[in-house]
Amino acid sequence: MKKSETEDAISRREFVQKSALAVGVLAAPMYIPRRLFGASAPSNRIRVGHIGCGRIGQSHDFPGISGSGGRAGAPAVHDLAEILAVCDLDTRRAESGKKTVARLYADKAWARPDVAVYQDYHELLARPDIDAVSISLPDHQHAQVALTALMAGKDIYIQKPFTMTHAEGQMLREAVARTGRILQVGSQQRSWGPNEQFRKGVELVRSGRIGTLRRVEIGLPTDPTAPDNPPEPVPAAFNYDMWLGPTPEAYYTEQRVHPQGLGRDGGPDVASRPGWLRNENYSLGMITGWGAHHFDTAHWGMNMELSGPSKIEGKGEFPTNKIWNVHGAYEIQLEYPGKVIMRVSDKLPNGIRFIGDEGWIWVSRDGGAPATPSDPVSASTTGLKSLDASDKKLLDPAGVTVHLPASLSHHQNWLECVKSRKQPLAPAPIAHRSNTACILSWIAMKTGRPLTWDVNTEKFVNDEQANSMLTRPERGKYGALKMAASLKKG
Repeated sequence: MKKSETEDAISRREFVQKSALAVGVLAAPMYIPRRLFGASAPSNRIRVGHIGCGRIGQSHDFPGISGSGGRAGAPAVHDLAEILAVCDLDTRRAESGKKTVARLYADKAWARPDVAVYQDYHELLARPDIDAVSISLPDHQHAQVALTALMAGKDIYIQKPFTMTHAEGQMLREAVARTGRILQVGSQQRSWGPNEQFRKGVELVRSGRIGTLRRVEIGLPTDPTAPDNPPEPVPAAFNYDMWLGPTPEAYYTEQRVHPQGLGRDGGPDVASRPGWLRNENYSLGMITGWGAHHFDTAHWGMNMELSGPSKIEGKGEFPTNKIWNVHGAYEIQLEYPGKVIMRVSDKLPNGIRFIGDEGWIWVSRDGGAPATPSDPVSASTTGLKSLDASDKKLLDPAGVTVHLPASLSHHQNWLECVKSRKQPLAPAPIAHRSNTACILSWIAMKTGRPLTWDVNTEKFVNDEQANSMLTRPERGKYGALKMAASLKKG
């Protein structure tokens, strides 16, 4: 793979050796390069490397970081960053990522960066001239890549869900705190524009507009399943073993991974939903897929961003297929402090309804729209606006007492925080708690019995089987928990 001419000479072995010293790195915060401060100039732009050149990376993260706009609202025009490198285990996708970056920077007044292409993310992270990384990968790869990025001294924008397992979430949250790096999770409903309905709805609820909050309803879609496909040859341009990472050995088939076909523009086909989203080795299904967004908004409105449920009970349908085996229909109930009851179901319209003594307030994406063209359609939101209420008087902004930070671009919020060193809208501690609620819901579906959760110890009470599901074995040389344990040993 071609490397940038600006890359300082450093071998992969040297990087690994440096990473082995990360126990010391994790003990002291690292800071942003001095050149990023001061007036706007090429030398002040944040230099970003992007890991994962799939549909979300190229259609959402690339535009948001480059300042060309993103899916969540009006175009965000900024010159805060430049993408210097892209990386993907599928080199065809990596090369298409480079072309996408070139298109996004075509109308910039300043000289376009020379984008380097990598297949191994360690090589990208070894570059000292890269300040931050954006990670758009399958869920099972989040923790290890993010931990390695922290060890390399990079700030991080990572797609939701925060991590695949609860144990990874605890580890990564602690690593972020120890390193002092800026990490933003892609819970972009906090920066949704131009109507900003999520922030406005949350402010209304937290200002007491519906009286005492009693119940919360979350509607999420489900993913369809299909018969298993037989084994296929691994594409020559794809590092499949590294893609599997810490998950069990499994034969290659396109159905398990991502489509090999590219879209008309040479990038990933955004209308083709990758198969890994429907396999429990790589994703827990829509309970974390869209659940990461809606649980985050629900916790935001409940003012319980650093808390969680105490009781969980649920049921779900799971297909017997070996490949597309994530949950189908489901019904879950969670109890939060103050006896606030949350119901999560595929039978509810896609969005969040806050219900109090004096009425309800509803928030959703515009018309309950899918995040990408390939997302499944959930229960209808017919008759509901993206910000709605049992009585339109409840939506009157006059008298709102809670005012939350406003942002129309989640990526821009992250980049601004990389410079200011302030916490972004969706930092690790908050993302971990919302992701935990999603994972607990999945465990409740799997066990099919009532569970009691201790929000302080982050353990189930008197349930060894349920606690065992908070983590997973890690295959061979791969795994964030294995890496973190080796670092602690020194």
